Amino acid sequence: MRTQIGIIGAGPAGLLLSHLLHLRGIDSVVLESRTREQIESTIRAGVLEQGTMDLLTEAGVGARMKAEGALHHGFELAFEGKRRRIDLTGLTGHSITVYAQHEVIKDLVAARIAAGGALRFGVSETSLHDIETDSPSIRYRHEGEACELQCDFVIGCDGSQGVSRASIPQALRKDFERVYPFGWFGILCEGPPSSEELIYARHERGFALISTRSRNVQRMYFQCDPKDSVDHWSDDRIWAELHARVDSHDGQKLVDGKIFQKNIVGMRSFVSATMQHGRLFLAGDAAHIVPPTGAKGMNLAVADVRVLTRALKAFYVENRTDLLDSYSETALKRIWRAEHFSYWMTSMMHRIEGASPFEQQLQVAELEYVTTSRAAATVMAENYVGVAAV
Repeated sequence: MRTQIGIIGAGPAGLLLSHLLHLRGIDSVVLESRTREQIESTIRAGVLEQGTMDLLTEAGVGARMKAEGALHHGFELAFEGKRRRIDLTGLTGHSITVYAQHEVIKDLVAARIAAGGALRFGVSETSLHDIETDSPSIRYRHEGEACELQCDFVIGCDGSQGVSRASIPQALRKDFERVYPFGWFGILCEGPPSSEELIYARHERGFALISTRSRNVQRMYFQCDPKDSVDHWSDDRIWAELHARVDSHDGQKLVDGKIFQKNIVGMRSFVSATMQHGRLFLAGDAAHIVPPTGAKGMNLAVADVRVLTRALKAFYVENRTDLLDSYSETALKRIWRAEHFSYWMTSMMHRIEGASPFEQQLQVAELEYVTTSRAAATVMAENYVGVAAV
């Protein structure tokens, strides 16, 4: 089988890239190890920057996002028993939409199928070959058959554990990583929103985040030991912890609900500064990971796709290679900006084990500053909505 672009991974990056290329007359095949049901049901967070919303709309897959997503013009920072609002729209003229990642994936899968796109779910034994030549290929098994996909370029959108990044020789890769000593305990619960906007809370017991999935389903997190077990946490204990960290002195309280999902996720920052090798290009989690505090994960993947789409169009339509040659350099400028913002938010909002009382007060002082200085609040808002990206 032959195509122009072989894409490994049917997450937001791979699916959106495939659809944007289709709209520009460029053929692609998407290979995914999981089933369609699995990728559409794996619940992940979804805070969409203005640029991400705009690109999804441009691609013709933004209708349900606009109808069902929650448009937010600000968020609240809670600390020292009070809440202060960051006015995103007032400070930047832009907003964000809370719309879960698996819903974005549903929209993209539907669009690719409607357009007759080539999607192969449930593939296994995937391997890359001849990526240093002009004729790379991907070998895999699908429905019990050994297959080979010949293409002009391979785009690795298969996450941090996929085969794409591992296909670049270790000696040629330049990786950077920070593993955090804490994780997030996440719940999904039934009930109305506790707030019309997201709440980021710093407390001496640890960080908490109050988010939403719909008018009747809410998503909440609190900082925990990444080695802890959900079995140690009863519903009553979870609600007691969240109330302790988020409820304010003026009587603002969380709304309890029936918890129907619990999970613990680790936290790390990672960047592969080698995002391309020969005819292989990395995008999304295959190239970088951010702690979710800054809400940048899916937005960074979409930003990679925007750069790649422009570069591949220039190659096929204008016979130019300069944008492909500079892909890593171009993408990394935005990636490092987002990595810094996510690290800064994480460091400011979380309880740091072993931090002295002096260091803890510095966190409070910084929160006071960003919530009382228009200049500091604008920096935070610009980074959060994405307009500060290079």
